[in-house]
Amino acid sequence: MGSRFDALLNDVRGCTFCAAHLPLGPRPVVRMQHGARLLIIGQAPGTKVHASGLPWNDRSGDVLRGWLDMGRDDFYEASRIAIMPMGFCYPGVNLKGGDNPPRPECAPLWHQRLLGMLPKIQLTLLVGQYSHAHYLGPRRHKTMTDTVRHFSDYLPDGYFPLPHPSWRNIGWQKRQPWFAEDVIPVLRRRVAEALA
Repeated sequence: MGSRFDALLNDVRGCTFCAAHLPLGPRPVVRMQHGARLLIIGQAPGTKVHASGLPWNDRSGDVLRGWLDMGRDDFYEASRIAIMPMGFCYPGVNLKGGDNPPRPECAPLWHQRLLGMLPKIQLTLLVGQYSHAHYLGPRRHKTMTDTVRHFSDYLPDGYFPLPHPSWRNIGWQKRQPWFAEDVIPVLRRRVAEALA
């Protein structure tokens, strides 16, 4: 299994499938080992992550680690925590100044193959609307807010939907005090259980 897994990761990291659409060129960012028990599926790398090659190595990562009550060393322990975005490369910016959506080619091309190499995953954190759409499909609620509010609906299937922890969502968090009061404590407990 190890050599097949390593070969697959090498294929992912060498992927140039949508290079023509990537303003900074391809640099697929994924971090995992076969025995991981927690999977984090985010959106796509930003420019800082593209530059470093380390997922969640930015302010959004600081917020996410705060939600999890987890330090950097634990967060980047790939033998326990796998990190895989919906789009593996930086997708560029849109006319409004935000990042483009994740490239649509990545998840269909790579996700199931990678998931097949992660048999010990106990919990998958779906961070942001793109992972909600892909993994929850018609089961998600009408809005991202309602999907996150009803997170317990998805726990039996091993999914925990979260908002994206970007600076753009600071106002959202202030308007949704239930997120810190009701969701974060359960999130921390479920993550601890998954990693135990």
